[in-house]
Amino acid sequence: MERLFGLKKAGTTVSTEIGAGLTTFFAMSYILFVNPQILGQTGMPVQAVFLATIIASVAGTLVMGLVANVPYALAPGMGLNAFFTYTVVMSLGFKWQAALALVFFCGIINILITVTKIRKMLISAIPMNLQLAISGGIGAFIAYAGLKNAGFLKFTSDAGNILSINNKAFSGTQETFHHGIETVVTGGGIVPALQNFNNASIVLALIGLIITVLLKVRKVPGALLIGIFATTIIGIPMGVTNLHLSSAFTFGASVKQLGTTFLAAFSSQGMGSLFSDSHRIILVLMTILSFSLSDIFDSLGTFIGTGRQTGIFSGEEELRLEAEPGFKSKLDKALFADSIATGVGSLFGTSNITTYVESSAGIGAGGRTGLTSVVIAILFLASSVLSPLLSIIPTAAIAPSLILVGIMMMSSFNKIPWGDLEEAIPAFMTSLMMAFAYNITYGIAAGFIFYCLIKTVMGKAKTVHPLIWIVSVLFVINFAVLAFI
Repeated sequence: MERLFGLKKAGTTVSTEIGAGLTTFFAMSYILFVNPQILGQTGMPVQAVFLATIIASVAGTLVMGLVANVPYALAPGMGLNAFFTYTVVMSLGFKWQAALALVFFCGIINILITVTKIRKMLISAIPMNLQLAISGGIGAFIAYAGLKNAGFLKFTSDAGNILSINNKAFSGTQETFHHGIETVVTGGGIVPALQNFNNASIVLALIGLIITVLLKVRKVPGALLIGIFATTIIGIPMGVTNLHLSSAFTFGASVKQLGTTFLAAFSSQGMGSLFSDSHRIILVLMTILSFSLSDIFDSLGTFIGTGRQTGIFSGEEELRLEAEPGFKSKLDKALFADSIATGVGSLFGTSNITTYVESSAGIGAGGRTGLTSVVIAILFLASSVLSPLLSIIPTAAIAPSLILVGIMMMSSFNKIPWGDLEEAIPAFMTSLMMAFAYNITYGIAAGFIFYCLIKTVMGKAKTVHPLIWIVSVLFVINFAVLAFI
């Protein structure tokens, strides 16, 4: 143990590291039930996603512990899984197999970035305020998705604002629709409002939100997971939670379902479809870029934000990250673990893997070495037998955790200088457009484009990194192409 992890040098003990591992695991284990719920909306088999979540989390966390020797845990990122489902599949129209292929490319790109100086260029290219806006915007996006999944919102549109039904132009005089109504697209006249709390599922989601909020503000360890289970139990007498355990929900069935998602990224509907349509190539490239940017800065922010305070990552480590290619520093190795896990996840059937900010709970409990990560990986592996619980946990029990995670991610907003319009406008366009357009990529695009425009008008065009200009031009081209297809 001492030779492998250097416990004495780090000022820790085996018992402390085990306790830290338990703390982090219970703080983040909600992802085992939230991730299948989110990705399952794309048509992916939820039990396969459950096992893929475990496999990717175990692989990445073990590399983090045994190679980088730091106390961090990895799992499918909240925000990245929402981007996968609501933006890439539901909004942009990619099949889930193709979305997994995009995630695979993201993992490859992140590995290349980690072993070259391109990483330094990317880190220095995006201004800090836009980085903060991206993080906060993803939080707003997740919270909004949670509110919708909870059923708290309803939307009203009169006939004059309906643009199309079933992807065909709508006429107010039309009364019948072949095969019924499948999709309705409305214009800006749609009005959001608070739903009436006269439905058991909505009431249960509200109860779950209150419970989870109270647990979180009291800093109860594992608050989100406790909230999910407590809401599920309360839903039993309310008739929302169905206690019938289907024989289809077993470990063996989960392994069988995994065959559906394993290597699906390389199928004809996956990688084989990505570049088959020349009109969508720019969209494919922009989506990969969005996945990569979110993944890179999410993990880097977690490492620097928690490691700097505890001494796990010193200022010298950060300088080595920017100045040296390869895997010279612990921070390099930690980012490599993150990239490897994303690739593994895409092969088995889950969205991007990222370093969890909940790792700070274990660090706060004294975790300082990779032994903490190894303990977390073992606990993830042991949880593989819990797949039957997926069949009884209702959406109303999951939605509150989405809302809380979104709120926590929005804390980065307080570091943005909102009084300076030169910085505030690009930050607003980045963050709020993510939620309002229900699309993380479009939020990043809006922020980049307005940043370039404002800096040009202010006579500061030369201060904009060339990479920002290139990406902004590509976004403009992308929007132009979409307007004519």
